[in-house]
Amino acid sequence: MPLRLLACQILVPGMTQREEKMAHVRRVASEIDKIVTKAPVDMIVLPELSTIDYSRDAFSRLSDLAEPIGGPTSDIFAELAKRHSAYVVFGMPRVENDAFYISQIVLGPDGEPVGFYDKIHVAQFGASMEKEFFERGRHLFIFDVGGYRVAPIICYDIRAPELTRTLCIDSGADLILHCGAYGRDESFYSWHHFTVTRAMENMVYLLSLNRAGSFYGSSIFCGPWVDENHPESVLPVEETFRIFDVDIGTLKKMRERYPFLRDRLQNYGDLVRQIAS
Repeated sequence: MPLRLLACQILVPGMTQREEKMAHVRRVASEIDKIVTKAPVDMIVLPELSTIDYSRDAFSRLSDLAEPIGGPTSDIFAELAKRHSAYVVFGMPRVENDAFYISQIVLGPDGEPVGFYDKIHVAQFGASMEKEFFERGRHLFIFDVGGYRVAPIICYDIRAPELTRTLCIDSGADLILHCGAYGRDESFYSWHHFTVTRAMENMVYLLSLNRAGSFYGSSIFCGPWVDENHPESVLPVEETFRIFDVDIGTLKKMRERYPFLRDRLQNYGDLVRQIAS
């Protein structure tokens, strides 16, 4: 059976107060509830830091806006998960021992936490200022949904090929959930190229989900093979909720047809020879 997921490219308003954050979270949950009531899905996915504005003003208020897992934001999304028997993957600033992390939280269909991933590569260039406020993560995370292996990564992580290689080759990921906050700075143009490359070189499905708005938008979904007959799907800049299917049959067919993974060597370092000066 295909794995059906709802990609939620949401608008996130400016905010510095906890009450503003909770009003935003309740609005998003209500919008998702209306969509999934009509079109059931297996998984609901939201972007990086989906609960707060991506700005210095918001980050300077992390003491009010960040939460541990099991806080009021988790409670709202847990009710959504239980009501629709679906996994919910959402981004929020997570606090632990007075340190802040950019995290993707995974809730199961029973509303209980399945696990979380903290962003390993914290960005400090272009429109990003994360190292001033957040610690980097220390672990990778992969979970199973209906026979599919799913792994979350966050924004800047996609530029480290070793990370997705490890998740796909060593841990057997079938779907990468790449949740970001891609502003239209100097890194925006190359983002889609990285997404297509990571999907094809690892022969996996990859959802690269941005937030909505004229400065953001253009989320992209790729299958394990991309060409003129199997194009990637790109969303507009507006708030958009789109359902995508991940199909294990297509994965197996593409992996059988194209031998990239079978032909790779286990170790390329042994092939390096000293170049004579």
